[in-house]
Amino acid sequence: MSARSPKEGKEIDGLGRLIEEITVDAYGDDEQLWAFGQAFEDNVALPTDGFVIGEPVSVVAIDYDGNKRRGLTAKCSREDGAEYVVALPEVVLPQKAEGARYIAAYRRLLGLDPYPADAKNSSRRLQQHKAADDDIDLSNPVELVALSVKERAARCRLLGSDRIITLRANPLWEVVPGVIVLVTPRKQWRYGGHPYLSGEIQSIRIDVEALDFVPLGLEEMGMWDPKEEYWGEEGEPIEDWAKPIIAHGPRPMFEMEQVLPGEDPDDPFSDPITRSNDLNDAGEQAEAIKILMELCLADLRCLDAHSHLGNFLFDRRPQDAIRHYEVGLRIGELSLGGDFTGVLSWGLIDNRPFLRCMHGYGLCLWRLERFDEAEQLFQQMFWLNPSDNQGIRFLIGEVQAKTAWKDREFE
Repeated sequence: MSARSPKEGKEIDGLGRLIEEITVDAYGDDEQLWAFGQAFEDNVALPTDGFVIGEPVSVVAIDYDGNKRRGLTAKCSREDGAEYVVALPEVVLPQKAEGARYIAAYRRLLGLDPYPADAKNSSRRLQQHKAADDDIDLSNPVELVALSVKERAARCRLLGSDRIITLRANPLWEVVPGVIVLVTPRKQWRYGGHPYLSGEIQSIRIDVEALDFVPLGLEEMGMWDPKEEYWGEEGEPIEDWAKPIIAHGPRPMFEMEQVLPGEDPDDPFSDPITRSNDLNDAGEQAEAIKILMELCLADLRCLDAHSHLGNFLFDRRPQDAIRHYEVGLRIGELSLGGDFTGVLSWGLIDNRPFLRCMHGYGLCLWRLERFDEAEQLFQQMFWLNPSDNQGIRFLIGEVQAKTAWKDREFE
């Protein structure tokens, strides 16, 4: 049996407290079921978007009719209007939804896994909720979160919901997965059952806090001790950037959760990032980008998709590449929080997507001659990954000297 992570342990403990709170005055199975039914009525707003066996549904009612063997049920409505009733544990809600916590507690009450595989891997679902005709007011601007982008269309979701719509607007070249697009709508229609929206783009911004993500997890990996690091040969002076890091002493080390939709942990050759890189190396960049966009569509927290989309543009268009890197960087920073003082070692493989986003963003800042920002970011990278596997120590002097990228000494 695998060990439970600290994060999972806190979640399970929280569910236990929630169960106790709901059933404090309930005796026996029947009363506990009635108590849970009342808890859903009091705390979970319906209808709400959910999934049953991967199919998008609207959960319109949660009920208990006194049948202890059946327990709580959920009435669900499909997109075609058909309604059916299922056992409540079969329903999966978005992780951020308050109802998801209550369903997890109910599953635990029944002795089931509170977080089944389909809930944990919700990013792998192929089907998504589609925007309804009345979800958008064409008389007012609408904010959309870009999920994947093609030359003339962007798959988006409505900010504040999980409902999907395709935006057709010009130009889209500044739109990258993860940005929020403010659109003045012009026309809404459906084609092949999928909703579309055309309009004028008024502004684009990066604001990951507004996206309501479940932050990436951080797993504690022991203590990092500067005494165990290599800082140069004996007798050589310690470089200036390393002195405050060494002086601070030991710090806790963490590994950041890596989200990679479509990865098969039992098949090392199923890695979609590797497939994308192979296609790019073979000159098929359009297909390579398509794979990365599909990863972002499945889950915007796939930091490696953002970093590689930036890599594909870095040589030719750093002003465009920087947006991809920044989205990945900000998602990672959101997961770290504002008071993070630990170490994210490159040697822990799942930290690398975030560190790659940081590295690409810093190089773009330099290329765009935003020297002070680049230096600040590189100093942060030293602090996070003191081993400096990405070689920032060889670059920072050029940045501090405000040497233009084209004039650097190691051309």
